[in-house]
Amino acid sequence: MAGFGTRAIRSGLPRDVGTGALVEPIFLATTFAQDRVGSPVGSYVYSRSANPNRESFEISVAEMECAKYALAFSSGMAATAAVLQGFATDSHIVAMGSLYGGTHRYLTHLAPAFGVKVSFVNDIHTELSPLIGESKEKVTIVWVESPSNPTLSLVDIKAVTDTAHARGCLVVVDNTFLSPYFQNPLAHGADIVLHSVTKYINGHSDVLMGVVALNCLEAKRTLSFIQNAAGSVPSPFDCWLAHRGLKTLHLRAPAAARNAFAIAKALTLSSLVLSVNYPGLDNHPDRRIALKQHRGGLGGGMISFRIRGGRDAAAKFCEASKLFTLAESLGGLESLCEIPAVMTHNAMPREMRENGGIYDDLIRLSVGVEDTDDLVQDVLEALEVATKV
Repeated sequence: MAGFGTRAIRSGLPRDVGTGALVEPIFLATTFAQDRVGSPVGSYVYSRSANPNRESFEISVAEMECAKYALAFSSGMAATAAVLQGFATDSHIVAMGSLYGGTHRYLTHLAPAFGVKVSFVNDIHTELSPLIGESKEKVTIVWVESPSNPTLSLVDIKAVTDTAHARGCLVVVDNTFLSPYFQNPLAHGADIVLHSVTKYINGHSDVLMGVVALNCLEAKRTLSFIQNAAGSVPSPFDCWLAHRGLKTLHLRAPAAARNAFAIAKALTLSSLVLSVNYPGLDNHPDRRIALKQHRGGLGGGMISFRIRGGRDAAAKFCEASKLFTLAESLGGLESLCEIPAVMTHNAMPREMRENGGIYDDLIRLSVGVEDTDDLVQDVLEALEVATKV
């Protein structure tokens, strides 16, 4: 198999034979001509059902995740909704307690409308098996984030899938925080891998999209039907942009990881920091999992840390930083910072947030690809400003 970078650059539909254009055209057409009734000119009929740019992007994502199939949706949450609607209706799912706030909101407020019961666990390795065995309703899905958002705990995907599969459960892994470059959950036994393409795959903070990758044909047919029937599909232009972004993922991702590692080391040495969550550090409690599951044992581009001085100090840090823009989202070229407790995870009940390690003084960093020294200096300076009495 060719290397990741070669596949990222070369994957997708074949080059346009009519023009030989090196760059794929954007097919904005919503409908496609037919020679005779019920006989399209090519394989496309209506853009909601299939579009060349979406197909090309899906082929590329499938190759990056070492999957047989991939399906793109209008957002990461649309992809989440499709998976739950397709496989969890009138059933019970088990999810990690520390996970993306939007996923938690969907599971607690929208999923119950189609008969989904959710159990959140703090330690999926020890709590999963007893919970599946004791559940009165059939558990259909185990929902995993690794690393978790925003505390960056890791899950041994192989161990969890062995437990889940023994009881007939599907395992869905949200791989957004690492991207296909760092981790391929299907290779460790997961059934479905999900991404917010908005983040690392696109990488330029200008596309809203989601994608799932999988190997099971029947599951792919289920999700394809929902994709078409529900109509939550991305535009051709967004697919074109995301595909272009994916071609440089192997350049952006390791650069962000190098920067994040340098910043995490600097944070651990600071007396102004209570704790640092970064799976690239040797003292991370799940470091052994990173060494087993991540490309080169790298920690990725996300960091979270608790600052001395509480919520006020956290806010001051975010406002004092010159290179970390105060904004939600992650995975772009530019570095971002936010306070999960009052931003991305504000909808979660306080008790549940804190049980999962999401305190008011926790700051989440999405480390971009600016110069390393500049980012480290900016973080240290912002710490001094934020904690100055």
